[in-house]
Amino acid sequence: MILSEKAEKIQPSITLAITAKAKKMKSEGIDVIGFGAGEPDFNTPENIQQAAVSAMKEGYTKYTPASGIAELKKAIMKKFKKDNDLKYDENQIIISTGAKQCLTNVFAATLNSGDEVIIAVPYWVSYPELVKLSDGIPVFIDTKKENDFKYTVEDLKAAYSEKTKMIIINNPNNPTGTIYSKEELEKIADFAREKDILILSDEIYEKLIYDEMKHVSIAGLSEDAYKRTIVINGVSKTYAMTGWRIGYAAADKDIIKLMSNIQSHTTGNPNSIAQYASVAAIDGEESQIEEMVREFKRRRDYMVDKISKIPGVSYLNPKGAFYVMLNISETFGKNIDGVTIDDSLSFSEQLLEKEKVAVVPGLGFGIDGYVRLSYATSMENIKEGLDRIERFILNLK
Repeated sequence: MILSEKAEKIQPSITLAITAKAKKMKSEGIDVIGFGAGEPDFNTPENIQQAAVSAMKEGYTKYTPASGIAELKKAIMKKFKKDNDLKYDENQIIISTGAKQCLTNVFAATLNSGDEVIIAVPYWVSYPELVKLSDGIPVFIDTKKENDFKYTVEDLKAAYSEKTKMIIINNPNNPTGTIYSKEELEKIADFAREKDILILSDEIYEKLIYDEMKHVSIAGLSEDAYKRTIVINGVSKTYAMTGWRIGYAAADKDIIKLMSNIQSHTTGNPNSIAQYASVAAIDGEESQIEEMVREFKRRRDYMVDKISKIPGVSYLNPKGAFYVMLNISETFGKNIDGVTIDDSLSFSEQLLEKEKVAVVPGLGFGIDGYVRLSYATSMENIKEGLDRIERFILNLK
């Protein structure tokens, strides 16, 4: 039987694969420390839970408009104005089943066969696969560590062609935790205007920022940037609502109209109860977010201090999100029990087998020589997990 050639070219998510394997081992009673998950380990705040219960009791359990309820769109509009000084109308907002569906809708609504999308390496694992599902072509830029793995205009000029349709910015970035400054974004916005291409700005980690850094949305830099930028965001990371599956996008009304039409034929509306809970999240007070950010910073500070004392590895200090990229390239060529470490995948596999620690290999993000560690886990797990990683590295010969 001949199946879809397009689907067969899509690579499975290494992030989810490692997490699934670690969970299976845990279910078998094995003491696994997981650094793989890209979700806060906090429970969803009580006021949001109560809003969901109220929605169910009041009968908000039916279909909603395919692009989302008006109440949530209005809450998002207020959020954009308050946080980013961006003014959107209701017809410029779409609510989807997670930010990942927003991204899928964007590519389906904007790309034609052969259109090129510029993506920085390292990248979040799903960007290139989602581009390919919409018949687009990912064009990768190997960004440099000395520039915190961020684009420069020179990079963009080298990657640009007449087929370039879009640039993807992930700010703050997964997996590196880096943040673009206003000045850096202004240069990218000027480049996009000059070449007349779209900007996709994934800002899902917007509120998870440390060291007095400030988030700047590229859409707010100029009228031109506003018109050509699609902003992606959601409630998953900020409000510890990963399982609720609510993401949203804001853009030119013509793009949102196409995205809404596509969504109406794929999933229809996102979960009605989760939408009403998200209104409470976005409209609510933010002390719980601030508490979560303080705890993430405490964990990050411990991790980078501990890693700095482990011989043979180094790290990139994250300014946002909740990940540390650990440089393990000096372990390549070494072996443990006769098995040679020759890339980040073999490092991750052997670490899981020998020390029962799950990390995500950099190969999943397009960059070898690194593994990603999430600090969205308890301090107890972080301390024990890093001790095991140190022991593993010291045992390499």
